[in-house]
Amino acid sequence: MLINIPLISIIITVVACIYASYSDLKEGVIRNKLTFPLIAIGIVLNAIYVFTSTASIFLFIECVIVTGVIFALGYIFWKMGAWAGGDVKLFTALAALLPFYAIPLYPSIIKYQILGVQFPAEAIYPFPFTLIINSILSILPFLLIYVFYIVVKNKPHLMGELASPINNYKKNIVLTLVVTAAVTLTYTLTKQLNIQIILLSLILIYLLSFIISKIPNRIKAVIISVLTVYALITNFKITITGIVLLFISLTIIQIAIKLLTSVSKEALQDDYKMSELKEGMIPAYSVFEKDNKVYVDDKSFITRVKSALKTGDVSLINPPKGKLLVNSMAAGLTEKDIDLLKELKNKNKLINVFKIKKGVPFAPSILIGLIISLFIGDIAFILEKILIGIMY
Repeated sequence: MLINIPLISIIITVVACIYASYSDLKEGVIRNKLTFPLIAIGIVLNAIYVFTSTASIFLFIECVIVTGVIFALGYIFWKMGAWAGGDVKLFTALAALLPFYAIPLYPSIIKYQILGVQFPAEAIYPFPFTLIINSILSILPFLLIYVFYIVVKNKPHLMGELASPINNYKKNIVLTLVVTAAVTLTYTLTKQLNIQIILLSLILIYLLSFIISKIPNRIKAVIISVLTVYALITNFKITITGIVLLFISLTIIQIAIKLLTSVSKEALQDDYKMSELKEGMIPAYSVFEKDNKVYVDDKSFITRVKSALKTGDVSLINPPKGKLLVNSMAAGLTEKDIDLLKELKNKNKLINVFKIKKGVPFAPSILIGLIISLFIGDIAFILEKILIGIMY
């Protein structure tokens, strides 16, 4: 072929993500005039590629199916309130443009090896899923920095809560030793049984950590001491290094969790008067009506799942009973929603203050995820290989 269509698709994809990131950062939106044409262009380009090359027609059918699956997955995230509509359409467009990558018919831009490992690392699932995974992983560092900036600049009173994992260092020391004991037991058992399944090992580490942590303190101290001494005798250097790194990692993870949960919730919410509400603002909670009474639900889906697991009551996963008036999805408020909220305020069913979430632009993370996917590969796949290498 005189025209390298896969390369053209890659160039269009990168340029589109750069423009979408600029639009999302500046205006907070990813416009339909970008995403809809890209979906059509992607499908047309892949159709041309299949019919002008040795590729089978089934490859084009698979391309359409992959694009449809990505849209369906994005729609579910949109319904859960995790993604905005523009994010869903952008991922769909990228799936249409690059349904495959790093395979013979859709070769990667570059190929290289590090310590005998081929890059970009290809997972067993289609490339758009790699892009989604890498984009989600990419948003975490960005979100942590963004929330920390908001806390320092606008809400310094949250610094105390943010520093609580550091202040509770004794608790983290105990947790570090518990996990070390669990890792030692898991390594010994899997080595004796000749089992090298990383997922099974991680589950076993989690279960053993949970069991050891629930044992009475005196017995727990004996178990931890024996296993730690055994680990030190077996491999002193690795054990000491592991304990130090684990303690630091647990502290950092707890700070990150604080940033992403309680601190983030307060830092990324502001109070607005009803007269200040604008279309596209994202509500911090959903508004329901039942028995002629209006109330709000600020529990996230994850919070409801935790409550259901803790109590054993599966019904807690479902949203509160009653008529949903305004939802907290990332799509934001409509003019109709704003008029309804003002009407409820005038009827004294709501106060004149409504909490609004600050939207965090996702398109820059999609761009970062795309670059990582094109040049490095699937981060989750790479991390799995690293864990297997460390443990076995």
